[in-house]
Amino acid sequence: MSGWGVMFPGQGSQFVGMGQALVASSNVMRRTFEEADDAIGYNLGTVILEGPEERLRDTEVQQPAILTLSVAIWRTLKEYRPDFLPVLGFGLSLGEYSAYVASGVLTLADGVRLTRIRGRAMQEAVPKGEGGMVAILGLKSDQVETLCREASQVALVETANYNAPGQTVVSGLNPGLDIVEIKARELGARTVRLAVSAPFHCRLLKPAGDVLAAALSEVHLEEAAFPVLANVDTAPCVAAEDIVPRLIRQVSRPVLFEHTVERALSYDLDGLVELGPGRSLSSLVKKINRHQRVVNIEDPDGLARALELV
Repeated sequence: MSGWGVMFPGQGSQFVGMGQALVASSNVMRRTFEEADDAIGYNLGTVILEGPEERLRDTEVQQPAILTLSVAIWRTLKEYRPDFLPVLGFGLSLGEYSAYVASGVLTLADGVRLTRIRGRAMQEAVPKGEGGMVAILGLKSDQVETLCREASQVALVETANYNAPGQTVVSGLNPGLDIVEIKARELGARTVRLAVSAPFHCRLLKPAGDVLAAALSEVHLEEAAFPVLANVDTAPCVAAEDIVPRLIRQVSRPVLFEHTVERALSYDLDGLVELGPGRSLSSLVKKINRHQRVVNIEDPDGLARALELV
């Protein structure tokens, strides 16, 4: 099945002023920001464009902010190409919610409110300062899994993101993370402690899943206009009964991004469009398959390139 896929970034891709150039030239972008402001009850668009940076780093602000910008870019693309219908969509963690808004499963208002609740619940699941996440670069995923099992004898550490070959993120309590970092470096890996405020995508976040389940039970989900590949198992999801349980599990289970990209590429795509701040997903896709065509839209130049292709 030929055609284009769309993908949406997650936390960590944000920066103050993201989308500024597109907002300046697009009524659709501005209207989307206003719609998100109304849904969340404060000037989220102002935080996106003007900061302060500390506010944008707050998980319960950061998540709806990235979603809002991603959806605004999606709507701008659709304004120029009304008939554009992707073969599939997917996202990295939070980005899965952006994909569900783009596919018509969630309204923007519900997406913004859900991701604020999700962000707050993820932040509050573990006391601040007790846990975190570490990216491990240069080891195979099974080596990282072994290090997590060994470190968990002291304090829980689990794999959280399978991003690309040789790039795995682990999540857990700080004493365990310290052990994983030391042992990974002994094996020749490079480690990077991520600037996050909680150990996302491990079993410590199970309470956040319970909060999210309650929030999702109050939201109506439409059938998707195109399938969205779930983070937890890469399944193509269209109906609410498939989507909801996977979103609940997603906060406390690993993000299988590498596997998701491989599943997407099995559809024989013409290419992938990344919609949102930064180029992190485009970079990961190239690590997974360097021959895959990718284009990212975060500014007018990116939009112009995408319009030439799709």
